[in-house]
Formats: sequence, structure tokens, C-alpha cells
Amino acid sequence: MIVDPKEISVPKVHGYLLGAVAPRPIAFASTIDKAGHVNLSPFSFFNCFGANPPILVFSPARRGRDNTTKHTYENVLEVPEVVINMVNYSMVQQTSLASTEYPKGVNEFLKAGFTQVPSVKVKPPRVGESPVSFECKVRQVIPTGEQGAAGILVICEVILMHIKDEVLDEDGKIDPFKLDAVARMGSDWYCRANGDGLFRLPQPGNKIGIGIDQLPENIRNSKILTGNDLAMLANIEQIPEPDAHNLTQHEREIHKQGREAIEQLAHQYLKAGRVTDAWRVLLS
Repeated sequence: MIVDPKEISVPKVHGYLLGAVAPRPIAFASTIDKAGHVNLSPFSFFNCFGANPPILVFSPARRGRDNTTKHTYENVLEVPEVVINMVNYSMVQQTSLASTEYPKGVNEFLKAGFTQVPSVKVKPPRVGESPVSFECKVRQVIPTGEQGAAGILVICEVILMHIKDEVLDEDGKIDPFKLDAVARMGSDWYCRANGDGLFRLPQPGNKIGIGIDQLPENIRNSKILTGNDLAMLANIEQIPEPDAHNLTQHEREIHKQGREAIEQLAHQYLKAGRVTDAWRVLLS
């Protein structure tokens, strides 16, 4: 299917974007207006865009149904400060409740049952239940259009972080299992970043892998090895020498069954992260 955004309705464009660009982290943004009224609302048009200075950007987009603006946007224009609170599984239902479009002046901290904790460097309070909160100064607000559903980029500089000790590992880093973060998918769907949904993938770093184009032709054109398999094999600096002498008895039996069986075994090794073993059986 090919879709031209100009040829379909805005709700359909919105649905395709949110269904495909996923999962999206949630900026649970607390703001305050010049009269001192606090607002708390979640936004999934959000991410981190720099570390020096530390920059977060989120978008309280214009409402698609009537082209009105949200209280968060109005507040950051009056008081250019925000606390971005991260959302984990234990607070996701309350966060969803806070997204209700209450009238201006209604405090969603109270409606959703969150603890309102005074911030240190900015006026808006932070969410006591959040595992990580970022006190931010708003550096710039950029509307991307004037029509309904147009984005409004709120560019924030983090000036203070609050990280709960219970989400840290023994090295002082944020442990993804302890964080138990949630993210937005399309429609009413969410994603929980925990359990089998988490996996480790070592980054190349300074190592220069040979690349898939340099794999032996019979491996590169395999009908069994996947693109992920080939990438794991190609993320080495040179192809190892054949090592038939160190084949296990099971691997020797597999070799007698032919090339397809060999590649199936290599595929299983790669699923388990055993790249060296995969290369050994493929080259022997």
C-alpha cells in the first residue's frame, strides 16, 4: 500500500503515523500558568534530542477535531518551564486518567491521584510516583502549522534530574527491568518495556565490521539465514579461518546431513548469540 497524506483524511494520517512510529516514550508534562494553576498531561510525541546541553522535545499538538490548543501549550507560553515525568507500568492507568480533557484550572494531580512534589529549580511541581523526572526550562516553542492536528514543538533544556534509587543498578545506571517503562503504540495500544520484550544488542563501537557484502556468497545468499543472522556474522573485523578440527560430535553429524542442516544449526546458534560457533559450522 502506498499512501499520499494529502489524499486521505487527517485522522487516517494520524492513525498510520502512530501505528508505525512506535513504541513512543511518554512525556508526562507538568506545567503551570501565570495564575498558578497546575496542569498535568501525557504526550507521546516526545524524545531526547541532545546531551550537551541535555534537550528534550515534546509536542502538545493542536486538536484535530476542532483545531483548539491544549493547556500545556498555553502554559509554557505564559511560564516557560516544565517538568517531564517518565511513566512506568505501575502508574500507567493514572497517567491515562490524567489525559482526560478537564476544564482549564482543574489540577490533574488531584484528579488522577498523583503526589504533587515541589520542584527545586522550576515552578511546576513534579510527579512523586514517577521513576525519573526532569526539571526543564523551555528554550523554544515552534508551531509546525496552524491547522488541526499540527504539531507544536516544545524544546526543553534539562536543568535538574530526579532519579529514584530503586531503578538504579549496582553501577548507578538505570536498570531497564527496574524502570519498567511503558510506551504508546497506535490506537489504544501500549507497550511495556520489560520481561521478554527487552533484549541486549551490543553496539559496534569502534569496531569496523566487514559488512554483509563481504560475506561468502553461499552464506550471503542463504535461504535460511535471516537478515539479522547475516548482520551478526558480518559484525566482525575479519572472517575466521575454517576450524573443522574443533567441531563437536553433534556438529559432525549435522554436517553429514547437508548444507541446509548446517545453516539451520548456524541459525540456532545465532539466535542464542553464539556467533563464533555459527562461523565454525558454516566454514567447516
